[in-house]
Amino acid sequence: MDYQQSERTYDFDVVRWFSIMAIVYLVVGTAVGLLIAAQLAWPVLNFDSQYLSFGRLRPLHTNAVIFAFGGCTLMATSFYSVQRTCGAALWSSKMAWFTFWGWNLVIVLAVITLPLGLTQAKEYAELEWPIDILIAVVWLSYLFNFVMTIAKRKSSHIYVSNWFFLAMLVMITYLHVVNSLAVPVSLFKSYSIFSGVQDAMIQWWYGHNAVGFYLTAGFLGIMYYFVPKQANRPIYSYRLSVIHFWALTFGYVWLGAHHLQYTALPDWTGSLGAAISLAMIIPSWGGAVNGMMTLSGAWDKLRTDYVLRFLIASLAFYAMSTFEGPVMSLKTVNALSHYTDWTIGHVHSGALGWVLMVAVGAIYHLVTRLWNTEMYSTKLVNMHFWLTTIGACIYIVAMWVSGIMQGLMWRAYDDYGTLAYTFAESVEAMHPYYALRVVGGAFVVLGAITMLYNVVMTVRKASAEGRVGESGTAPASA
Repeated sequence: MDYQQSERTYDFDVVRWFSIMAIVYLVVGTAVGLLIAAQLAWPVLNFDSQYLSFGRLRPLHTNAVIFAFGGCTLMATSFYSVQRTCGAALWSSKMAWFTFWGWNLVIVLAVITLPLGLTQAKEYAELEWPIDILIAVVWLSYLFNFVMTIAKRKSSHIYVSNWFFLAMLVMITYLHVVNSLAVPVSLFKSYSIFSGVQDAMIQWWYGHNAVGFYLTAGFLGIMYYFVPKQANRPIYSYRLSVIHFWALTFGYVWLGAHHLQYTALPDWTGSLGAAISLAMIIPSWGGAVNGMMTLSGAWDKLRTDYVLRFLIASLAFYAMSTFEGPVMSLKTVNALSHYTDWTIGHVHSGALGWVLMVAVGAIYHLVTRLWNTEMYSTKLVNMHFWLTTIGACIYIVAMWVSGIMQGLMWRAYDDYGTLAYTFAESVEAMHPYYALRVVGGAFVVLGAITMLYNVVMTVRKASAEGRVGESGTAPASA
């Protein structure tokens, strides 16, 4: 997988900064999420300010955790692993730094515009047209640099993690461009070129594939590199990883319509999305099993390797989430789950369980390699693991119970054929679970703060010991 090179072969300076910013954005993004969760339980926390209302802060939360934290994590891990697996430095260090500063500029603009209400109101694609153009330019620089680094590789083989990263990079490029096509009417206002049902279909073609390729394929690229590296064992089955890649790449693109059951879309589109969703359980579980079975004969490592715990636990959540999603897409189940908190629970089982935990495990691995040192405190890593695991479980279960109760209350009838509960009564019934969600979210935020402190202290320790060379690269043993 890796090729021994001299200390100055690789360009890891930009990787280090992406890693640090990912942790900062994790703290910020989860903190905003905690605030808006608390607002749903206690509306007084809106503070009667339009800029701090749930409607303004919710897209800020999703953009911060998906694109700020998730994006910086993907860029750090992909720029690191592509160099290690190809035995070559990045094609262009300057372009990598352009990607870094451009991506962070996008994030700053999101922090400014979204609380001001400047938005296209499209799920996961709220940013207005000038920022969309900037995103496209920055993303293309990321894509081009990654592809050209592979082109100058030292071996004919392209490791599977790079294929997953490539799928993400190519798919997100045209998903973003097509969904963001709009007619500008002012500097910060535009209207989509699509309308009605077509706009909904394009939006969820984009929205679900953002989950499928950005939050799944990209983070599977992380898994396929960092699980074997942290376990110090080869991937359990390389053939299975190839099957996983091609099945995911050709299957995921059909699933978007399952978000639109019981809407104005033609019935067959939802049925097609649901049918292929069920089929996607097979490759998804194949990938999860492949990652877990990499530990065959070495499960004892989990007793002491807390970073590996993050990586393996994430695969358990990945398996669970990729089963739950297809089941929820079935029309009979969707009739109950549609528009309820069950969907929120499902989203966060993937976000907190799969994406967050595999990303955190990879970043911990990166920090020790990039700064050529051990973590400041392994006890804090263990503490972070349990805070995240417990917090995620509390959050997910609270939303499951809340969502199923919602669905049942909304369609309950009395003996006279009228609704048994008013909508206000269903909202009142949700309150204990909303409060419980805040507790779960608080655990996750505490874990993120713990990680930030631990990493900062690790970097300070490494700097004091002079462990990082002027080139900012990791030693050959990394």
